[in-house]
Amino acid sequence: MNAGTFARPVMILTGLGVPRTVASIAEAYHFLIDWPGFKRDAAHAFALKACRAALAGEIEIETARGLFIALAEKHDLLAPDMKSIVAFRKRHASDPHAGE
Repeated sequence: MNAGTFARPVMILTGLGVPRTVASIAEAYHFLIDWPGFKRDAAHAFALKACRAALAGEIEIETARGLFIALAEKHDLLAPDMKSIVAFRKRHASDPHAGE
């Protein structure tokens, strides 16, 4: 893992629901810098400060990742975990009692 790279990338939905992978603290920081001014709130401020601190080596990268995820959840940008959805569908497709 390179310095600044998340242990696990964050998948967010941008624009018209287009998925985008954010794999590093630098990508998260640039996403937050480009965030529209009218949408900026306390969650944005915390995530942005955390990204700056992680880039400066003041806090752990995964701590900043957690705040980035919190912002994405708050604004309904966090993409669903597709592996979990596929596993759920496979499990219930074979269930003879599904749909009862």
